[in-house]
Amino acid sequence: MSENSDLIKLYSARILELAADIPNTDRLENPDATAKRRSPLCGSTVTVDIALKDGKVDRFGQDVKACALGQAAASVVGANILGCTRDQIEQARDELKAMLKSDGPTPAAPFDGLEVLRPAREYKNRHASIMLTLEASLDAFDQALDASNCA
Repeated sequence: MSENSDLIKLYSARILELAADIPNTDRLENPDATAKRRSPLCGSTVTVDIALKDGKVDRFGQDVKACALGQAAASVVGANILGCTRDQIEQARDELKAMLKSDGPTPAAPFDGLEVLRPAREYKNRHASIMLTLEASLDAFDQALDASNCA
């Protein structure tokens, strides 16, 4: 019974609100790159389309098939990624991982909304799903940079 009540607390109203209202869910026409990540543990997937301008995210689209926690993370990322550099996205990924694994500090702005996922640190089997959007975004960013360097 305790485990069930802990799970109910984990899925707070704010997490469910974020999961229900994910921004930038339209896939991009002619993206600079597309990347897909899948959590092998739960099967959650996120596909990210990205377009860059002057080394920053100019356009972003995502297709999210994940649990409410993965959806909430995608919501925060989707609402804040425009205008970000690769370094900012990588920093957010690293800080989110530290927050989940070792109760590290909240990711820096503009991704500080990921704080809502702090209670998930106790649920290691959910971490991969939470990380998907940032990891796919970095993969797509790197692909876009590689393609522009080859052009």
